[in-house]
Amino acid sequence: MCLAVPGRVLDIGEKDGTRMATVDFGGVQKEVCLKYLPDLQVGEYAIVHVGFALQRLDEESARQTLALFEELGMLQEEFGDPWEQAAAQAGADSPWPFADGPFAGEAAAPQHAQEEGRP
Repeated sequence: MCLAVPGRVLDIGEKDGTRMATVDFGGVQKEVCLKYLPDLQVGEYAIVHVGFALQRLDEESARQTLALFEELGMLQEEFGDPWEQAAAQAGADSPWPFADGPFAGEAAAPQHAQEEGRP
């Protein structure tokens, strides 16, 4: 599902001639296009959908909506790690096959290399 999520503008700049902002969505920061809200300022809130700020929002409404999304787990769904989400849906503990084993943090070597004593 793709949500329109309220976020707070942290800073504003320009990228390739387009006004862009860094927006905080309850702890997750993303780059957002301000094409549809060219007068949005640092500290203001906006509803953002697929990387575009679409509508200005007051702070109280934004905080209430973010709290509700968090409670329902929708922020994790929207901004969480897609690999972890896929692993959870498949019933796996981790998307990384060696996350807890002896090779934690390392790429797996091919089986024939291990048998020959090579890394």
